[in-house]
Amino acid sequence: MKKFIYWIPAIVWMGIIFYSSSTPYEEQDVKPLLGNWIDLSGLIPLFEGVSFTYHYSEVSIATLGIAGFIEFFIRKGAHVTVFLVLTVLIYHAIRKTTRQTYQSSIITAWIATLVYAISDELHQGITPNRTPYYGDVFLDGTGGLIAIILISIVHFLRSCNYGRPIKNRRKR
Repeated sequence: MKKFIYWIPAIVWMGIIFYSSSTPYEEQDVKPLLGNWIDLSGLIPLFEGVSFTYHYSEVSIATLGIAGFIEFFIRKGAHVTVFLVLTVLIYHAIRKTTRQTYQSSIITAWIATLVYAISDELHQGITPNRTPYYGDVFLDGTGGLIAIILISIVHFLRSCNYGRPIKNRRKR
């Protein structure tokens, strides 16, 4: 039962994601904040030629305005970041509570993150004014992969003694 404590951060984080997905878009809209508090007009020349389609909608300054354009990247960056953190928390819990190998732990953490990302999008499908989209699962999975890369770098550095204090390193 003591090992359950290692799962609390991941479970709390999943609760935060669930709550966020339960909130209608209108309540999360940061365009008014961006448009009213920050002068974004200097960014218009940098991005006025950028245009692409995401979830059957054009993403450009012409269609969204500069505040909406910036908000799009904030929201999609949040997908990556939130699920990066989730992967790290799940990985940590797995390592502390099971005897899985390092490789098995990172794969399990990433798969668990993907399963949660899929369930999150399905949940958005039943939330008013929210729509599920597989492209967001791709972004969530990308966040998980970035976490795996970061975890792997830390694991590698620790295995090379670079993560230990200088006084404990062997002389070469």
